[in-house]
Amino acid sequence: MHTPKWNTVIGKFNNRNIGFANVYGSPMASNIVHQFAGSGTDIFIQTGYFGGLSSTIQYGDILIVSAAKMQDGVSHWYLPEQTLVEADKELVEAACRYCEQKGYSYIKGHVVSMGAMLIETHDMVKEWSLADFLGVDMETATTLAIAHKFNKRAVGLLNLSDLLLHGDTVYSYTKDRELIESETDKAIRDVALYLSSKF
Repeated sequence: MHTPKWNTVIGKFNNRNIGFANVYGSPMASNIVHQFAGSGTDIFIQTGYFGGLSSTIQYGDILIVSAAKMQDGVSHWYLPEQTLVEADKELVEAACRYCEQKGYSYIKGHVVSMGAMLIETHDMVKEWSLADFLGVDMETATTLAIAHKFNKRAVGLLNLSDLLLHGDTVYSYTKDRELIESETDKAIRDVALYLSSKF
């Protein structure tokens, strides 16, 4: 393994170089993705958590992000003419197929990426939900936008942390939710490693 100073670990998986970084928020995501892209990384897989904006989502679902609305405060610096950035279609479809093969529960759709986690209001949640966004997170638009800027490929695989549409919050965890979240994290890691080794 190699551990550069910029909060990452680089190693081998199936004879391919794989890098991993733990980030929080769009500025930190941009620092990592920009440096990896500049270093020659071809594929980015954003994993993490999202607040649910749709009744079609259940705890245990993997959200495979097909596009992200750019309200994070960073992504527009990379794609100033856009408000929505798309994930790589081939990676999205490959993730969906792999989930079906493995029996993982998943849903595909759009998210809103914003710059602060605890600031959303009931009206914002309702507006996003009515616009057919499935979830809200902080980093995915940034990762997708920087990948586009450097002509790279990217996708987001997210885990439902709280169903905002139904009034759940990160403060209302239960033992059952924690167990489901942990199992979903394992499935997401499996999907991410599959995509890393196949593309």
